[in-house]
Amino acid sequence: MVTMVGNESTIDKLVTNLIYLEHDAIAAYDSVIERLDDRRLSAQVAEFRDDHLQHLQVLNEIAREVGTEAPAEGDMKQVLTTGKIALADLMGDAAILKAMKTNEDDTVTAYERASRHEDAIPQSKAFFLKALHDEQRHREWFDTTAKTM
Repeated sequence: MVTMVGNESTIDKLVTNLIYLEHDAIAAYDSVIERLDDRRLSAQVAEFRDDHLQHLQVLNEIAREVGTEAPAEGDMKQVLTTGKIALADLMGDAAILKAMKTNEDDTVTAYERASRHEDAIPQSKAFFLKALHDEQRHREWFDTTAKTM
């Protein structure tokens, strides 16, 4: 799935869509944790989910600062992110990790774009860059781990 998050014309729309993206990611992470057979993999994925929970907390603060209402849950993309995991579960842990890597591709793209958004203040840009680093780290782990299985 190719994300359009990060192409918004205003900061409030950007933050809203990043919040949706994080809710969707958290739902996908919950699904992965539940489906993985290897508990060690589940523990690592749970740590990554905690990063997403922290991102969501910061994004909710930014939403308040820019005067927009923060969505309380994900959007219809959540069906795609979690559905991809459910299908991959039929093929085992490596397939699940590969599916999550593709989900992370979208979050990396979204935060790359967000970090360059012209309306973002320096503190927001710094957070977007931190989140980008987290997402790149997650994506690399999913990719590398899936390839070694």
